[in-house]
Amino acid sequence: MVKENSDALLHVDAVNAAGKIPIDVRDAHVDLLSISAHKLHGPKGIGALYIRKGVKIEPLMIGGSQESGRRAGTEAVHQVVGFGAAAAQVTDLSEMLRVGELRDRLEAGIFDAIPNAFLNGTSDPAKRLPNTSNTSFENTNGEGILSRLDDRGICVSTGSACNSGSHTVSAVLQAMNVPFSRSMGSIRFSLGRYNTNAEVDAVLDALPGIVAELRAISG
Repeated sequence: MVKENSDALLHVDAVNAAGKIPIDVRDAHVDLLSISAHKLHGPKGIGALYIRKGVKIEPLMIGGSQESGRRAGTEAVHQVVGFGAAAAQVTDLSEMLRVGELRDRLEAGIFDAIPNAFLNGTSDPAKRLPNTSNTSFENTNGEGILSRLDDRGICVSTGSACNSGSHTVSAVLQAMNVPFSRSMGSIRFSLGRYNTNAEVDAVLDALPGIVAELRAISG
């Protein structure tokens, strides 16, 4: 649609997709595409920008010839090497089938054990990444869930942006028309190639009690 209706360049933020699903920049007619190492088991602080041949962009920093003149400054070679090693590791996407099965088992266990839990977004596996689940627990505080899971060594991220004195929620969830009572209790689970069935079991063992406790507190 972009190419048919304008001369605009198409930039794709593929940070979450890289290493999870196939990406074909030619088939998608992508001009620019960004990826980040830490999303595919590489080091933090390093990313990559694909630039289609013939596309010209202004330098981010000037003064040196590094990065083909687009970003002056000494490259972080150790991060580049780590990024390359991680990228080579995730070239084989077959492992994501197992990760997708883990995610599906996690979701099924959550929805079976916890009332008023809801999936945010489509349930169509063809339209989802295989490793993530954004789930809302109605009338619950996401930060409270995150904190209690963290105490048990389980790392998640909250789907809400609830700050002290400001009861606001994720702009994305708002745009999806997720009710406030659900948005404030949203958690994102992210699984990877190194996660196991035992770790999913640990989440399913801990989460129902945590949600019940928080709901009891909130009345």
